[in-house]
Amino acid sequence: MIGRRTFLVGSAAVAGVTFTGTAHADQGGAGRLWQEFTETPYSHPQIPNVAHAGYRGGETPPRPAVAANVLRYGAAKDGSADAADAINQAIEDVGRAGGGVVLMPAGTYRVDDVIRIGYDDVVLRGVGSGSTILRPTRHLTDIVGEHRSQHGGDSNAWCWTGGLVWVCHRDRYAELVDQIQRTTVAPERWTGDTVLSGISEPAEQGDFAVRVADPAALSVGQRVLLRLDDNGDHSLLRHMCGEVEGTFTYPWGDMDRLLGSLPYTWPVRIAGIDGDVVELAQPLPLDVRPEWEPAFTTTGPVVTGVGVEGITIEMPEAEQATHLQDPGHNGVIFQCAWDCWGDDLVVRDGDNGFVFTCAKNVTLTRTVVSGRARHHSYICREQSHDNVVDDFVIDEATTELTDGAIHHGINVEGLASGNVWSNGRMDNGTFDSHRGLPFGNVRTDIVVNNDGRHGGAAQQGPLLGARFAHWNVTVTNGRAGCVRIDEIAPRSATVGISEVSDFGQIPGPDFTGDLESRLESYGTPGISPGNLYHAQRDHLR
Repeated sequence: MIGRRTFLVGSAAVAGVTFTGTAHADQGGAGRLWQEFTETPYSHPQIPNVAHAGYRGGETPPRPAVAANVLRYGAAKDGSADAADAINQAIEDVGRAGGGVVLMPAGTYRVDDVIRIGYDDVVLRGVGSGSTILRPTRHLTDIVGEHRSQHGGDSNAWCWTGGLVWVCHRDRYAELVDQIQRTTVAPERWTGDTVLSGISEPAEQGDFAVRVADPAALSVGQRVLLRLDDNGDHSLLRHMCGEVEGTFTYPWGDMDRLLGSLPYTWPVRIAGIDGDVVELAQPLPLDVRPEWEPAFTTTGPVVTGVGVEGITIEMPEAEQATHLQDPGHNGVIFQCAWDCWGDDLVVRDGDNGFVFTCAKNVTLTRTVVSGRARHHSYICREQSHDNVVDDFVIDEATTELTDGAIHHGINVEGLASGNVWSNGRMDNGTFDSHRGLPFGNVRTDIVVNNDGRHGGAAQQGPLLGARFAHWNVTVTNGRAGCVRIDEIAPRSATVGISEVSDFGQIPGPDFTGDLESRLESYGTPGISPGNLYHAQRDHLR
């Protein structure tokens, strides 16, 4: 096994700390738990390391020069005519020329089609969300077609995916549209499947390097997928849940939707190669064991370096649909997108606000979801990893929920790991998981009126995996569901949250026995450090 310090400075990695008990409470313990993390930052059993989340591992996105102005392509800024063709042509020309900013000056731009950003290093920039308004006139069902769920049933997949601003490699986008229009079912996942090299020795969560069988097809700076597949006894899934005792009796074989999401694929950039030892740009989120057939594979088509800035997306007035029948008045999606960002963005009156689907190292800052009642405000799904939503707002809805509809809030699902929601205000919604075994995610420094509900079918597996951290959360209405997680999430940390009471939102823990979770500084929001994500970055970067 090759640990981070073995590769970088030749000394052994620090071992983790083991705890016992289902909810280990310490009323003054936030400082103690933080101190434990600083001593074992890559292998702490309850707190994930998210210091490398976000654009290029947490870097500030660039400010490239303006390369095109949509007005010169004929876009009307008074809303009098469709500007979609002009905007998309400007994006394509700038993309083909190598990248740059496509500027949308102040005004209101009517668009009758999806705005597609499918080239690397293209930035769609308005002059500010208060001045540049994008006004779609149609929803995704009308533009692309009815999108039936890969899991069957009569639900419309636009309820949880797709965007009227769609950041996705042009080839991948064309493939998706073709699948939807031909078959009405378009599976969503990272598409790389060519094996570049197997991994020849075990490695541990937190290691920065692995030994490979053959490095010939690998190179420094290359973007690859680390692929781990489960075996017959579901040991990978148990590992994702911290291998607490209840994971050994859980009915994994009944979770057909979860099993259909495998293998686990984690995108990572190669930072260095020394013989057959490959250094990674960030630490491993899981152990690497030979029984999971670990390998590096290709990624499939991805888009990198894309930004969306300074725009409000304002949907047409429409009533909220019933649950799972949203037609697709959706804001921005990052799909098979890596090292991208959005800043100063508002989505108003939509079915869904911001979507991560197979997204990696995307940073959203200064984003707002507002207007009428909606299905999701933020969605993170289908093996999206290491993304950051920082400085975000979910405004109080201007309408009541439609009968039978649900607002979920900030969602994470589908084996998604390493994602962060930080410094937020949620006037409605909750810390939603749609099952599908997400793990290692952080919600921190948030004020929430906790009135939403989680989702997900039973066959999608556990609600939460290991190392979820809810850190410094003020709950204004006293509801526990999905925020206090020490009794439902294995090897989790619930730290510095308000005193809350159960109200039947969660049916009960997925696993019996000791969850080895931590409950610290319960009832006292405002603990230090106040923001777990920022504190980790300050400590480790």
